[in-house]
Amino acid sequence: MFGLSDLVSLVISAFIIFPAVIFLRELGYMIFGLLFGAKNSRITLGSGPRIFKFGKLDVRKYYHLYSWFSYDELKVKSKFAYVILYASPIMVNVIVGLVINALIANGYITMYATFWDRFVFYAFFYVLFDAIPMKTVHGKPNNGMIIYQMIRYGKRTDYNPEPFLPSTSEAEKAYQKEMEKIKKLITDNKSAKK
Repeated sequence: MFGLSDLVSLVISAFIIFPAVIFLRELGYMIFGLLFGAKNSRITLGSGPRIFKFGKLDVRKYYHLYSWFSYDELKVKSKFAYVILYASPIMVNVIVGLVINALIANGYITMYATFWDRFVFYAFFYVLFDAIPMKTVHGKPNNGMIIYQMIRYGKRTDYNPEPFLPSTSEAEKAYQKEMEKIKKLITDNKSAKK
């Protein structure tokens, strides 16, 4: 039966654990992007209006599920660099998940065991959906499919006109344009009420 303690666990999972795992995933892109010379890189968490931007972190108002890493270009342009870049969120979640799991299994983490068990679960949940090659929303390939196609064909082979990882500069322009539309709608609504 679903009780109050289950509701608390759900809230903690949805608003603390899941965002932390998503941030780790995007951090994997950032770390390897920097190693391969990603220019103008950024992690964007959430969508909608910007709450704040601090260095390479851009936090938006609405829920964190729509989060991404962006950059303008890589200095190192090789098949290996792209494979590692797209494998990086998988590697980070696997490493963090295995380390935390080993700490739990060896008795180093005993407090909040349920929290850490769920953290490991969500880390591997993302690995599962990132590593198995498949197409996602609007026919976009997931990281597993991108890696598979890079290794098999030596290039990105999708037919989607949208980039896998958006350019930070283009994402910023699109964001500013969307915010202008919203401001105009708000102004128009206030004028119509008068």
